[in-house]
Amino acid sequence: MTTQETIELFKKYVIANYGRLPRVMVKGEGCYMWDADGNKILDMFPGWAVSGIGHCHPKVVEAIRKQAGELIHVDNTFYSEPQGRLAQMLSERGFGGKCFFCNSGAEANEGALKLSRLYTAQGKYKFITCEGSFHGRTFATVTATAQPKYHEGFLPLLPGFVYIPFNDVAALEAAFTDEVAAVLVEPIQGEGGINVASPEFLRAIRRLCDEKGAVMILDEVQTGIGRTGKWFAYQHSDIEPDIITMAKALGGGVAIGAMMAREEIAACLVPGKHASTFGGNCLACAAGIATIEAIEEGSLLQQAVEMGQYAQQRLRALKEKHSVIDHVRGIGLMIGIQLTRPGAGYVAKCLERGLRINCTHDSVIRFMPPMIVTKEQIDEAVNLFDSVLAEG
Repeated sequence: MTTQETIELFKKYVIANYGRLPRVMVKGEGCYMWDADGNKILDMFPGWAVSGIGHCHPKVVEAIRKQAGELIHVDNTFYSEPQGRLAQMLSERGFGGKCFFCNSGAEANEGALKLSRLYTAQGKYKFITCEGSFHGRTFATVTATAQPKYHEGFLPLLPGFVYIPFNDVAALEAAFTDEVAAVLVEPIQGEGGINVASPEFLRAIRRLCDEKGAVMILDEVQTGIGRTGKWFAYQHSDIEPDIITMAKALGGGVAIGAMMAREEIAACLVPGKHASTFGGNCLACAAGIATIEAIEEGSLLQQAVEMGQYAQQRLRALKEKHSVIDHVRGIGLMIGIQLTRPGAGYVAKCLERGLRINCTHDSVIRFMPPMIVTKEQIDEAVNLFDSVLAEG
């Protein structure tokens, strides 16, 4: 089937809710992918951060093949070994909580919001979230997402959500009434433009939640599973949350989401209160186990630290050559390049020449390569980006 034939299928049968590029992707391997016309692309933003250990990692592929031949899905009225093993692995690498599995980050955040209301005292119904955040597309999570552009066409939104500026401790304190059930925040805002939460802000959330009997929820959907050089981004700070949510990189490319909660909070999620038909299915959990094993066997947390430092060094050097770059920020391999003008045109030119990056918030280039990335591949990407910037 040709590229145009596939595009025509989409036009006729697929709802056009995505702005798709006129390419049909047919293969992925490591840091590269290929389209149906044979073009090779260096992918420095793989699957919106889903393919955190690269496309089609051999360990994940083998785990999926093996599990698919044994048991793909069994409903949650039974136990299954992969789900139990993955929960243990996440708990041991996090803060020792218990896990609920679902299929996406939005579902994980939805579950966290529901659980925080179950756990807190009657009358606590409000949620504090931050401007510039992104938490998902369900009604609750799109309401939690404090960006008006995502609300258009869906008003009125759900009641009970309070928005404050990111990293504003004074605004947090002013918003923190006795009606607050939880604070939901990303330790690094992804869609918001790679904005890093300050240690003071995270400590203030932790202190106020403790004082007021509220729940601290960290949305680690994009930051979790090693991208910042630690299993979870909160581990760069001196606080622990009550609940964390994760998805994207957890399955090595397979759809899976998870919520981890402290044991006393998790105890509120009794049978009948929340569920997910496909949540924790054997195939996805086998992929999750293989992903964690691949990260450890390949020392990819340290790789994320080292390659992140190298990439930021190379990108910051471009600032001396190109006035369009204001600054570079981020942790590990979650890097944002703040431009002084819109970045979509640069992204399009890079793709034409075989480099995939992303632009968010109009003028922030996201550079988020897989954890397996090498110095040579970073050099290739930065040199190509440099050449595009040079053209203006």
